[in-house]
Amino acid sequence: MKKHIFSLFIVLTLLLPASLHARESIKCATTVATQNTGILDYLLPLFTADSGIEVKRIVVDGEKALEMGKNGEVDCLITHNKEMELELVKEEFFLDRHDIMYDDFVILGPDSDPAAVKSSKNSSEAFTRIREKKSLFVSRGDNSDTNMLENRIWISTGRMPGLHNRWYRSLNQDMETTIRTASANQAYTLADRGSWLAMQHKEDPNLVILLENDPVLYKQYGAMIVNQRNHPHVEYRLAMNLIIWLTSPDGQDAIGAYKNSSGDILFTPNAD
Repeated sequence: MKKHIFSLFIVLTLLLPASLHARESIKCATTVATQNTGILDYLLPLFTADSGIEVKRIVVDGEKALEMGKNGEVDCLITHNKEMELELVKEEFFLDRHDIMYDDFVILGPDSDPAAVKSSKNSSEAFTRIREKKSLFVSRGDNSDTNMLENRIWISTGRMPGLHNRWYRSLNQDMETTIRTASANQAYTLADRGSWLAMQHKEDPNLVILLENDPVLYKQYGAMIVNQRNHPHVEYRLAMNLIIWLTSPDGQDAIGAYKNSSGDILFTPNAD
C-alpha cells in the first residue's frame, strides 16, 4: 500500500503545473545607463508575468557586459553599442540581435555658451567650436559607450584632444559625476538624456541643453543571445522568449508607454 501511495505521489509531482516548480530564469547583462533610467524595473516584471521567466540582471559598464557575454557568463544582453554588437554577431559570439528602442545624447553647457555651441548644425561642428575657443570640456574618460561616442565625435573633427589640452578634462568617472563636475566648472559635456533628466530633477545642475536631435547622438539599444555553440549551458530557449517579447507589439507598447518618476518619456520603441 505504501508503495502505491509513493508511486502516486511521484506521478502527481511530475504532473504539477510548471508554475509550482522552481521558476525558470535567465541571466542578462546590461549597462549602468540602462539600469539608471528605470526602464528595466518596469519592463522585466511585465515579461515575467507574461512568460513565467525571471530575468536576473547583472549591471556593469557596456564593455564589461559584452565581455561577460563572450565568456558565457550570462544568457543574453541588453546593451547600446550597435556597431560593436553587430561585429560580435558577425564573429559568432552572439545570435539573434534585434534593435528594441533608442534614446539620445545631448551636449550640455553653461547658459552663456562661450563657444556658441547652440548655433552649431551638428555635434561635430559643436566640438570643433569648443576646441577653437578652448572652452572647458569635461569627459567621462571611462571607456564607456558614452565616452566612445564622444571620441568618435572628436575624431570627426580631425583629431582627439590630448593631455596637453588644458581645456579638456578626462575624469574616468560615471555620468552623474561628470555632469556634476561640468556644472561646478561651467563646462561643456556630452550626456545621455536620461541621466541628464534624472540629475535635473534631483539637483538642478547649472547647465542647459545646447545641442540635441543630431542623428549621430541617437543611442540604439539592442538585445541579443550568447551563442550556445560556444557555451552549451546558455538558456537559449528562455532568452529567445525575452527577445520575442521585447520586439512584440506588447513589449514595444510597454517601452513607448514608460515614463520615469518625473513623467518624462525616455525611449522610442523601434524593433526591427
